[in-house]
Amino acid sequence: MSIKSDKWIRRMAREHGMIEPFCEHTGGDKISYGLSSYGYDFRVADEYKIFTNINNALVDPKKFENGSFIDFKGDHCIIPPNSFALARTVEYFRIPRDVLAICVGKSTYARCGIIINVTPLEPEWEGHLVVEISNTTPLPSKIYSNEGLGQLLFYGGDEACETSYADRKGKYQKQQGIVLPRVENDIR
Repeated sequence: MSIKSDKWIRRMAREHGMIEPFCEHTGGDKISYGLSSYGYDFRVADEYKIFTNINNALVDPKKFENGSFIDFKGDHCIIPPNSFALARTVEYFRIPRDVLAICVGKSTYARCGIIINVTPLEPEWEGHLVVEISNTTPLPSKIYSNEGLGQLLFYGGDEACETSYADRKGKYQKQQGIVLPRVENDIR
């Protein structure tokens, strides 16, 4: 397996719609996003699900209750101390059959105690990426919508996989918006 370069990412985005919308690179007064040397810095959209215990709900992936979070939409999101939110990417991804993408956080947020978590983007998965944003600090933290949140690194296999996420009819295939945990049709 080898990591893919900016040239490969640009070509796959333009010719095959791997990343839509695709941005070369944006910085300035924004937290940067777009193409990097060996990856793509994605943006977080303006919709969030902020977790709260106001309703004393239990977070159970097999019986997920809407009382576990509040919906929020705005140009930024305040995540309470020692809590987290779910968000989705602005970008829609289509991962090729011979590629696996891994997500890492951006150092700007990491230096503020913000950790993001995303499972690998498997071969032939497509959709908006749902991202967990954890505030590990004892203080509220601000997340900026439509700005960079994390980076995807794309790894190419020596050959295409035998069974892709699409072949398995994965439960999060072609997801739109912030999709909550599901157990039915579990592919693992």
